[in-house]
Amino acid sequence: MTEALTPRALLGIRDFRLLWAGQVVSSFGDALTNLALLLTAQRLTGSTSAIAATAIAIAVPQLTFGLIAGVYVDRWDRKKVMVVSDIIRAGLVLGFLLVSSADLMWLLYGVAFLQASIGTFFNPARTALMPRVVPADSLLGANSLSEMSRIVAGVAGTAAAGLIAGVAGSLSPVFWLDSATFLVSAYAVARIATSAAPEGTDEHAAVSTELREGLGLVRRSRLLLGVLAGGAVVMLGLGAVNVLLVPFVIDDLAISESWFGALELAQVSSMVAAGAVLAVVAGRVKPTRLIPIGMVGIGVVVAAMAAVGNVWHLIGLMFAVGWFITPLQASVQTIVQRTVPGSKLGRVGALLSTVMTATNVISMAAAGVIAGAIGVRSVFALAGLIAIGAGVVTVAVFRG
Repeated sequence: MTEALTPRALLGIRDFRLLWAGQVVSSFGDALTNLALLLTAQRLTGSTSAIAATAIAIAVPQLTFGLIAGVYVDRWDRKKVMVVSDIIRAGLVLGFLLVSSADLMWLLYGVAFLQASIGTFFNPARTALMPRVVPADSLLGANSLSEMSRIVAGVAGTAAAGLIAGVAGSLSPVFWLDSATFLVSAYAVARIATSAAPEGTDEHAAVSTELREGLGLVRRSRLLLGVLAGGAVVMLGLGAVNVLLVPFVIDDLAISESWFGALELAQVSSMVAAGAVLAVVAGRVKPTRLIPIGMVGIGVVVAAMAAVGNVWHLIGLMFAVGWFITPLQASVQTIVQRTVPGSKLGRVGALLSTVMTATNVISMAAAGVIAGAIGVRSVFALAGLIAIGAGVVTVAVFRG
């Protein structure tokens, strides 16, 4: 492979630096609000159903509008889409300030749904803009750097929201701060000089026609089919793990909730370290190799969770799994950006996000029922085998 740019050289590209900065600030703000909304639901209602409804309101827009958003991202100037999305969300997030009692939870659900719906335009636009500001042989390094920064910003945002809520005793400052982060992100993206105009898309074509074009492109590409099918199968297993980790720690291992901070720190630290390493060696590795390695690695670690005997074993496995997650995510983004023509990147990127979200939701919804039938540890073993199988199948698809 050709020599890829180092992380320092990538950040020396002005337009990438602005796009990266906008993402970091936006990720920080998203983490702020996501925790603040769950805390608001808990404080006002004390109901787990209200907390679940809040999480659903945030997740559903990707399933309902994600594909359509991708079509319009391919029709419109991507930079303008990101800027307008940020500005609208900067105003919407202030609507949460009006939710002051349990009777107004309907307003929280509505604003959360609207904000998440507008957000479905931002991510595919960013994915489509990346290949215009970074050389093709440096996309893996750029995506690795972005993933690493997104993780750090997300952790920082969650920590900041918790600190503000605890010190100030009010969640209002969190929403004001999040609104400001959207405006900072909009300012950074607006300063990007690279053209983000659409590439030959027919604005008068029917949305259904353009959706079929995007689906047809994926169907004809073994690389894209491998990424889409493999990722969907992996999420079908991992969604259940995400849901069952809490009862596993508290009920099965019988340890304190205070250990969740250590578990998250273990995984996040390795994800950040993996992103840093990959950003340096990106020019010497192939995404088509990293994807099946990541899937099999995740599967082995998850399956091993079935035999965990104490919290230290689990911390070690959480640290291990992080080394596979970041390279997998960065490689998927890179293959999509290298394989899909710029005029269809919005649609394919949105399709990928929608399929991953759908399989994750299906897995989470079925987790409780399956665990009740075969036990949590058996679910972990099954999820690990599913991820390993996805990796093996992906190898065969890529070789073909």
